[in-house]
Amino acid sequence: MPPTDLVDLPAVIELRQYTLRPGRRDELIELFDCEFVEPQEEVGMIVLGQFRDLDDPDRFVWLRGFRDMTTRHRGLTDFYGGPVWAEHGPQANDTMIDSDNVLLLRPVPTGSGSTISSAGRPPVGAPAPDRYVAGTVWSFPPGRHDGIALIRDGLLPVLLETGPAPFAFLTTNHAHNTFPRLPVRSGENVAVIFTSYPDESAHRRHLTDMQAHPLTRGELLPAIEREQTAAPRELRLTPTGRSLIS
Repeated sequence: MPPTDLVDLPAVIELRQYTLRPGRRDELIELFDCEFVEPQEEVGMIVLGQFRDLDDPDRFVWLRGFRDMTTRHRGLTDFYGGPVWAEHGPQANDTMIDSDNVLLLRPVPTGSGSTISSAGRPPVGAPAPDRYVAGTVWSFPPGRHDGIALIRDGLLPVLLETGPAPFAFLTTNHAHNTFPRLPVRSGENVAVIFTSYPDESAHRRHLTDMQAHPLTRGELLPAIEREQTAAPRELRLTPTGRSLIS
């Protein structure tokens, strides 16, 4: 992602991870990029990014944003009750085994990051960009903020020092899900960092430099590990041709 022409992320973000029927991911991506992007944005949503998961050929990952929870409810009601979903939704649903792995998140102000490019979206049929997006999801006990603070105040500055700035630092949005037709994971307390790279080797170099930093190796990573409830989930992603984030 170019480092210019940046705009703030929307206040409400969904991280959606779909498990698909074997061999049907490209079918869903083509349908999504052709039919679902503009109709969602016409009713007040923003389709931030669509990705192939490199670790699972049958997983589709995407990010969708909203100005606030009221806009979310109105936009989801209008889209899923509208003509585009009535026409194309059955085909989309037929590609899916599970679409309920959804985290409701909010961006955390950090002084850097938590932005996306405001450049125009690629047209239908655009080739997938030669980019790599890394995401890390940390899970912490409900109501505990120490782990998130360690990432925000300690790990994030090291990441900024050793490589490209993450474009998003997100934590759980605890707002009530007012659109139960689309479930979200309840009882979560997560921190999520997304960073874009030219390729996976650039990500590996950044990760190595971060892990070798004296503060990270000696203090931050052990402290975060003591707070977390499970090992971090690593997302290795490549954007689709129409992804705004690349």
